[in-house]
Amino acid sequence: MGGRSSSPLDKRQQQHLKGQVDALLRNFLPQYRGQLAASILQQISLELGPQELARCQLLHSKKLPRVREHRGPLTQLWGHPPQWQPIFCVLRGDGRLEWFSHREEYENGGRPLGSTALTGYTILTSQREYLRLLDALCADSSGDHTQEEPDPLLEMPVNFPLFLQHPFRRHLCFSAATGEAQRSWRLVLQGGIRLRGTVLQRSQAPAALAFLDAIRLYRQHQGHFGHDDVTLGSDAEVLTTVLMRELLPALRAQTLPGLRGVGRARVWAWTELLDAVHAVVLAGASAGLRAFQPEKDELLVALEKTIRPDVDQMLQLRARVAGRLRAEVQGPLESCLHRKVDAQLPRVTQTLLNTVEAALAAVQALLVQGMDRLYCHLRGKPSGVRLRKEVYSFGEMPWDPELMQTCYREAERSKGRLRQLVAPFGFLGTQSVVFGAQDLAQQLMADAVATFLQLADQCLTTALDCNQAAQQLEKVRGRVLKKFQSDSGSAQRRFIRRWQICIFLPFVLSQLEPSCKAELPEFEGDVLAMGSPALTIEGIYEDVIRGLLLQRTDRELKKALGASNVSCALDCCSDAPWDQEGADEETEASRGTCSRQPGSGSEVQPLCPLPPPGMLWN
Repeated sequence: MGGRSSSPLDKRQQQHLKGQVDALLRNFLPQYRGQLAASILQQISLELGPQELARCQLLHSKKLPRVREHRGPLTQLWGHPPQWQPIFCVLRGDGRLEWFSHREEYENGGRPLGSTALTGYTILTSQREYLRLLDALCADSSGDHTQEEPDPLLEMPVNFPLFLQHPFRRHLCFSAATGEAQRSWRLVLQGGIRLRGTVLQRSQAPAALAFLDAIRLYRQHQGHFGHDDVTLGSDAEVLTTVLMRELLPALRAQTLPGLRGVGRARVWAWTELLDAVHAVVLAGASAGLRAFQPEKDELLVALEKTIRPDVDQMLQLRARVAGRLRAEVQGPLESCLHRKVDAQLPRVTQTLLNTVEAALAAVQALLVQGMDRLYCHLRGKPSGVRLRKEVYSFGEMPWDPELMQTCYREAERSKGRLRQLVAPFGFLGTQSVVFGAQDLAQQLMADAVATFLQLADQCLTTALDCNQAAQQLEKVRGRVLKKFQSDSGSAQRRFIRRWQICIFLPFVLSQLEPSCKAELPEFEGDVLAMGSPALTIEGIYEDVIRGLLLQRTDRELKKALGASNVSCALDCCSDAPWDQEGADEETEASRGTCSRQPGSGSEVQPLCPLPPPGMLWN
């Protein structure tokens, strides 16, 4: 599996799919335009409002998130009939996997046999587990598979497999020569999957935020209120996933009965068909969004020009309408929270805290080890070449998949528990939560490393003797740890707050839909009179619900942070709700730093004696 073959779709089927993509874009783009306006209004209002009291202490790393490029020989199961064949694989820094017939083909700049973006894949390293997955798909497609002919994949045990499974793509079956090679490939592939998946979540650009909100609203209008992993990927990939989910039931009903083979052979044929459908849909979504790009650029400029002069009037109108709506919805919302949310909220909050707290504690431990390792190496007075190599390795810590695996594994530990807790609320996005915690761990490590290197560079001069240099670097080490602990506390709070809302807000909106939303038309006149797409009654209604919900979740978050002996106040941050009247009492706090942070129990060891100044960077 995984080789390239002619498409199983004829021209009529491809044209039908392109029509489906066009219909999706016609329905989605109006939502996107509206959310672009709302996003610009929010950006301007944040610029004009009070600035955040608690800012990041660490310098922001200028290095873009990336995957460390990895390449080497593997074997791949592909062809018709599928056979294990040697290939040369390359994982690019942007999370794209390519495979060639042999190393020379790659080194000579030849075209790959195949390639794929890793968005949406999951990795299995157990042949038995992968075959169980195929058996489950067999049951869905053709019932009993026990009578099928033996399959080459089953007859030949694979010692070090790497199975990449995707819900809408053909499976990729690789095998490494050793367990060490398998582990190395697994770690870098997992990094590529995460990098590709969280591209929109990492962005703070108004267009990215607007796109995610537009997807959520589009799906809510179709009756899908629960948050899930559909938003992992680029904008075109997200739209493709949305449409593939819509098409899947009809595809199963219309095409499965006519697929060749039985059992697992039929499953393989099914994944090839899905891969062809996915390719057509992705191409159409990409083309549609490219065609929309000039309009989007012009729209953003026009919105900035039209909204900024009237922003005060818009915000005043919005506040008046929000006050009236709040009086209407507060009673039903409180009743809903009391009956269906309050019992689980403490458990969900604590599990989110455990997830991010453990990951960031591991980051701090690695950071301390890295600084200590560098200092101890300096004590040996190495050559300039060797020292520069050690400094480079320290700077690359955030992008070292083997090293960071300790942090990433901690973020995974509570995944099963969280999935059980949030399932009653229709939340199916636990993988997004884990990816978010892992991204946060990597970013804080990158910021801490960048801060240490810059501060050390500033303090080390040729005027210092060895003892003076040691004293300066000891101060740098302490400053970096304090900054890290401060930013870690704020980041934990933002992470938990964001995912509390992602879990509970869609559920609450779905529960209030039959009653409260029916009252919205009577509030709509004033908003329509404003004549701006940035203000809608539905948007104000959701902001009111969000603000009232944050009162509840912030109270619980304070309890959880206190229980974990984290003394950081819930400082103001960029995810504060627009409906501040409903949440200010829970989010306003004076500036402070954490007296103790997860992982800060590790004793800070005295620095190793340093070589003469100037050695570190020269």
